[in-house]
Amino acid sequence: MLAEVHQHDGYPVNWPGRPRAWLSPASLLAAWVVRLDGRTAGHAGLARSAPGDAAPVLWSARPGAGGDTTAVVNRLFVAPWARGHGIGTALMERVAAEARARGLHPVLDVLDSDTAAASLYERLGWQLLGRVERQWGPRRVTLRCYAAPGPTRRPSCDPPRLSPSR
Repeated sequence: MLAEVHQHDGYPVNWPGRPRAWLSPASLLAAWVVRLDGRTAGHAGLARSAPGDAAPVLWSARPGAGGDTTAVVNRLFVAPWARGHGIGTALMERVAAEARARGLHPVLDVLDSDTAAASLYERLGWQLLGRVERQWGPRRVTLRCYAAPGPTRRPSCDPPRLSPSR
């Protein structure tokens, strides 16, 4: 499914040499998959921040916040054939709930050009912290950095059932 997403959307920007390892970085706290009609339809991970992560830096610059108080939503994607079923929303809500259960505030960054993902985050109430530029392999990219809204947000739909991938 990751190869299908990469071919359709260009995510990840740089195809990983070891996709399984890319999906399970050392900083990973938890991960989930969604299955629809017996097929893997979506994936999301929650990780501690790693060097180069922009959103935790912007979050930690806020009064009373520190970089060690965040968890990063990462490796979030939905298969092109499965879009429109609320999978991205369900994954985002599940990942944010897990971060909060761990006493962490969820943050993320996304390519500035990925307007569909940015629209999802904004519909869910995520706050734009700012934009930053980063060098990703041979490419220079602009990222939008977001922080989750407060924990009182109610789910916006009946989400698909999520399965831990670990």
